[in-house]
Amino acid sequence: MKKHTKNVGISIALGLLAAVSMPLSATGSAAEPEDLNTLHDTGLCGGCDLYGADLSGADLSDSHLIGADLRGANLRNANLSNANLEGADLAGADLSGANLTGADLSQADMSEANLDQANLSATTLYEVDVYGAQMDNVTLTGASVFETGIGVGGEEGVELQDRP
Repeated sequence: MKKHTKNVGISIALGLLAAVSMPLSATGSAAEPEDLNTLHDTGLCGGCDLYGADLSGADLSDSHLIGADLRGANLRNANLSNANLEGADLAGADLSGANLTGADLSQADMSEANLDQANLSATTLYEVDVYGAQMDNVTLTGASVFETGIGVGGEEGVELQDRP
């Protein structure tokens, strides 16, 4: 009898452990489901909690994401052209291969973000935190870069000018 009771106790404990850990692995992020739905349905998601969301390859062109929490989000190959990302928190986000043409990134936090091969043509980068960001093969054609620590050219690099 004792052996059977012990096995049942272990089975219950393992079942509870699986039940508790399943929601964490099933969602893969802490993004608010309501905010994801709002973004998908309207493209208007200012201040939304999209922390760690998987938005890879998503068409978010013309979206309004002012002040959105996109820390650690997967935005690989996403289309964010003409998106308003003013004050958005993109720290640690993966924006590799993303299209940010014409986007407004004023006062965004892009520290530790991956911007490899991102297209930032005609973007507005005013007071953007890019500390520790990866930026290999970034396109900045026609971008307005002010008070943002992006260096260009050669081994020494050239700091882009501050706003007059």
